[in-house]
Formats: sequence, C-alpha cells, structure tokens
Amino acid sequence: MDSNPLVSIIINNYNYGSFIAEAIESALNQTYSAIEIIVVDDGSTDNSREVIASYKDQIIPVLKENGGQASAYNAGFAATSGEIICFLDSDDVFLPEKVALVVKEFKADPEIGWCFNTVKLVNYKTNQEIGQTRQNGVGKCDFRDLVKKGTSLYVPPSSGLCFRRSLLAKIIPIPEVFINGADGYPMKAAPVLSPGFMIEEALTIMRVHGDNNSTLRKDRPQLQTKNIVNAYFLRTKFPQLAKVCNRMFARGLSAYWKYKVIYIRYGVPYHNHQELIDKYFAYLTLQEKAEILTRAIYYRLPGKAPDSANLALR
Repeated sequence: MDSNPLVSIIINNYNYGSFIAEAIESALNQTYSAIEIIVVDDGSTDNSREVIASYKDQIIPVLKENGGQASAYNAGFAATSGEIICFLDSDDVFLPEKVALVVKEFKADPEIGWCFNTVKLVNYKTNQEIGQTRQNGVGKCDFRDLVKKGTSLYVPPSSGLCFRRSLLAKIIPIPEVFINGADGYPMKAAPVLSPGFMIEEALTIMRVHGDNNSTLRKDRPQLQTKNIVNAYFLRTKFPQLAKVCNRMFARGLSAYWKYKVIYIRYGVPYHNHQELIDKYFAYLTLQEKAEILTRAIYYRLPGKAPDSANLALR
C-alpha cells in the first residue's frame, strides 16, 4: 500500500437534502487529506441535487435514476479510484479523525481486508446519545472459522464499514434487489473472506431522526421477512456462509408465515417471494430443512422472535 493511499468515501443519498450537507462536510473535514468523495444521488425528488451541486469540484457527483441503496453502492464503487473504500450514509457523519485511523490500521497490517468502527447513535432533535453499536471483538479479528460454523456477528451498520479495495471487489456488485439495507450484504460477506480490524472508538455518528428505515423502528416487524432475501443471495455467492444464512432464513421464514409477503423495504414487497423460498429450500439437505423449520417454529413462540427494531447496542 502507498504511504498515503487514496481513500474513497461513498456517500449514498435519497431524499435526505436536509442532512446531506453535514455528511459531505464531515468527509471534507477529515484530518487525512488523500481522499475523494463520491456522492451518489439515487434519483432524489427533494433539494438534494441542488445541495450536491453547490460543492462543485470538491466532490465527484454520481446522479442516477432511483434504483435503491444497492444500486447506489454499485454505482459509487464504479466511480472510485481509492485503495480504501468507506461507506457513509447521507444522514450520518464521520468524526474528523476517522479516515486517518482507518488508514493507519490498513497500513499496519496488509493481511486485513476490512476495518469497522463503533457507531454512536444520537437523537437528531436533542443531540443526546442513545447508545453505541456492539462488536464481537476489538483489534485484529479473524472470524472466518466462526462464521463458517454459523456464528452470527455483531457488526456496525454501513457508516462504520471500510474495506480494502481488493476485498470489496470480490463482494461488489451487491444484488440490486436490496432497495434498503444493502449494507447487510458486504458486512456479512467480508468477515468470511478476510481477517479485519475492529476499532472500538466511535468514529461515526448515526442520527436517529424518525425517518430511518429500520433503526430503532418498533413499528416495522414486517422487515424481518427480508432475511429470506439476504440469506438467498448471500448463500448463492458465498457458500461459506451457509450456516449463518440458514439462521437468517429461519428468522425470515417465521415472519413470512405471519405476513405472507417478503418486504425489501417497508411497504415494498419482493414479488417472487415463493419462488425465492423454493429455490433456497432446493439448496438444503433434509437435516438443514428440519433445522430451519424447527427454528422458524420456535421464533413463532411469544417473545422468541428476534427484535428487528434495534441494532445491537451497548
């Protein structure tokens, strides 16, 4: 790696014109200078594009038709040149030293392919801290064997994720069925492909403002059904994740039995849901099918369904 590797910050945005300037400013105000900022606007209908245009040549704008978060990540990655790629949602912000600390870890150990950091959740209206995300480890971590055995990891959301380009290139493109929650695809794939580094310090702030798609939303349990989609596409490309995907699929299947539809975004169904379920079951051994059905039935019991409204906080 170069002594001062170029870092690409991909900011994905859809109708967050009231937030995006703060996200861009937080990227511009990094203490590390070798950065490029790719701002992908996914067909916003508010004032987002006017805000983006005001930054002129300080950023690289990618203006596209609405296709969802996965398509925004894919388009953003295609526009990058950096050796290190960082994701930033347009309603979140980086602390000034974030990129410098991430670069330090990548330079120190050429073996690591990802570097994740704690994310602090803050109430946007009161500026009060709600909590911080929880990770499975601190420092250098190699979860490859654990994940293959079926261990589900606590991993930060999108704005806490950074990747070595060579690793992310093995994950991208993200299937564009993921209109929201596309960060779940690389965050689960990366730990099974490479060792990485967990920075305990909270270097990212997530604003909780009431319009978040799923964070701390107790009114959207239907989104649990999206685990079926996640499990199918992850297992298709990364068979090493089979046991993790089976657990995800069981959670989604349990919710599907209740809601009779798979949601890829609240209110937006995945139309080929039964076909997807049938395809996933076609991958399975009889023992796996029995385990999934048993787990899905267990999740139907009162108080046993995983809570999709909360990140793992500490």
